[in-house]
Amino acid sequence: MLKVGVFGVGHLGKFHLNNWKEIKGVELAGFYDPNDSIAKEVSDRYQIKRYLSEDELMDHCDVADIVAPTNFHFGLCEKALRKSKHVFVEKPLANTMDEAKQLVNLVKESNIKMQVGHVERFNPAYLSIKNMALTPMFIEVHRLAQFNPRGTEVSVILDLMIHDIDIILSLVKSEVKNISANGVAVMTETPDIASVRIEFNNGCVANLTSSRISMKKMRKMRLFQKDAYIGMDFLNKKTEIIRLKTEDDAESFSFDIETMNGKKTIAIANPQIPEVNAIKMELEEFRDSIINNTTPIVSEVDGFRAMDVAHQILQKIKHNTIIN
Repeated sequence: MLKVGVFGVGHLGKFHLNNWKEIKGVELAGFYDPNDSIAKEVSDRYQIKRYLSEDELMDHCDVADIVAPTNFHFGLCEKALRKSKHVFVEKPLANTMDEAKQLVNLVKESNIKMQVGHVERFNPAYLSIKNMALTPMFIEVHRLAQFNPRGTEVSVILDLMIHDIDIILSLVKSEVKNISANGVAVMTETPDIASVRIEFNNGCVANLTSSRISMKKMRKMRLFQKDAYIGMDFLNKKTEIIRLKTEDDAESFSFDIETMNGKKTIAIANPQIPEVNAIKMELEEFRDSIINNTTPIVSEVDGFRAMDVAHQILQKIKHNTIIN
């Protein structure tokens, strides 16, 4: 039975507590949070032990689930790794690239598992296409949110866009060639809205727009490849696939169009969306990676790569701001 300690039980931390309580093969050892009012509420509601120090909780758990604000990630992760505890840490992996690099090296030196909480990898809309042959050459992303003070200790790049950066890096099997970016700080001291273009060595181009000052919510990703268009709505859990019809598309709606190369049959399909709890699934997958000694679906290396691109974007925005 794996004993899990949760570090940080604010908004997202409570979701983790709820899900850990339902996951088999796991026991909640307790939690640590320096906020007395939040800690009392959680103790009363969940009937689990509050530890008054990080070290004490780490000494009583096998797995450290770190759901604290980003600026606390490195200190908590480093402490857990040096105590040989398996670590789940919410995105982004750390606050700086130097911190992220140190964590990756610590994991490499120890016999533990580390997973980064890029939860959109477990979004039902994304899961519905995981078995498709995906070779996107153009990607368009819009991730818009209404303003919420929670999470604004980091820029919109590390708060929202990093979800899409992670997915794109997992889809495009090529190295980044060039990044162009612009962003504006409106409500906070860091960029609240940003437009980014990422070019890859294989010719793929990804255009990303993220905003946390929008009047409406939107989380959409569109993939274009030689034979298909795939549209994913992460917010409403819907996926649409439009492509040249094959024998496997018997259940799809189809129609014919005339082209310069003769008649083509277009198939439109809405793949079945799995009914999953994304947070619960990512925690279950992490549990399984520990038990089965396998690489987590979103490893510390994946978290590092997403952070690396995110920080390159921030440098481009900073450079453009200085010039302008």
